[in-house]
Amino acid sequence: MTLTVSRDARHNAPQKRRPGKGRRHGSLVAWLFLSPALLLFFWFKFIPMFEGVRMSFYEVRPYLGDEWRGLSNYRTIVSDSAFTSAIWHSFILAIGTTAGSLIIGLVLALLIEGRARYLWFVRTAAFLPVVTTMAAVAEVWRIMYHPADNGLLNTIVGWLGIGPAPFLASEHSSLASIMGMGIWRGAPYDMMIFLAGLVGIDRTLYEAAAVDGATVWQRLWRVTLPALRPVFWILFTLAAIRGIRVFVEVYVLTNGGPNGSSEVLMTLIYKLGLQQGELGVAAAGSIVLFLATLTLTVVVQALRRRSTT
Repeated sequence: MTLTVSRDARHNAPQKRRPGKGRRHGSLVAWLFLSPALLLFFWFKFIPMFEGVRMSFYEVRPYLGDEWRGLSNYRTIVSDSAFTSAIWHSFILAIGTTAGSLIIGLVLALLIEGRARYLWFVRTAAFLPVVTTMAAVAEVWRIMYHPADNGLLNTIVGWLGIGPAPFLASEHSSLASIMGMGIWRGAPYDMMIFLAGLVGIDRTLYEAAAVDGATVWQRLWRVTLPALRPVFWILFTLAAIRGIRVFVEVYVLTNGGPNGSSEVLMTLIYKLGLQQGELGVAAAGSIVLFLATLTLTVVVQALRRRSTT
């Protein structure tokens, strides 16, 4: 009797699924849900990239058929003095914006860190430039930079007894004015990342340094900055790429003027392609910009790995 019951129970017991089969089923369902987004991403991201690479080797003639040019477009864009100036302006803007936003972001993070109960409003208000539309922000700054005596910034400068500054209207100050806006917009983002990094620092390190008699500056130099080194590398990479690929603020504030003094790679490529109709040359410039961005990323990552070993 016991043997019969055992056989019946074993026969009626639910069969266990093989774990591999369930995993494959779950993976298939996940890919099915992801497929619409992946298709859209491929359609709007990779297909235009491949088309841009193709166009860079042709003279693009709408309705007439494209004509093969080989590397002629690349030679044209590289030998153009405007392209050389745009590269120089882009790197100056990237270096200045990156350094300024990192320094100010770190200072703000150190001032706000640990005081969330009292400075939550300051933290929220400081992050507003990041979430505001770039075109709207650039237009506000363009109004603030008005070169007349009654311009907002010139009014403030007048209170200090200094004459009105031309800001965007001068070849000598236009790039610095754009840089100032870039720092104002990038510093809050860097501040939030630095705050996240500061939270992860072991508090006992500060206590041990204080017991050893370390001053505030020594704790900053010996404890805080070394612990934030990975954060620095991430922010440096993002800020440098953001500085090289700057477009909206330059286009709204100066459109590359006056006399090309603030022309950067993105605005030059835009003008070549959509204003002058040189789509093949503009595509070649875009590929050069992509290669410059890729090279910068690889170099920064190589330096980061060397510093951590």
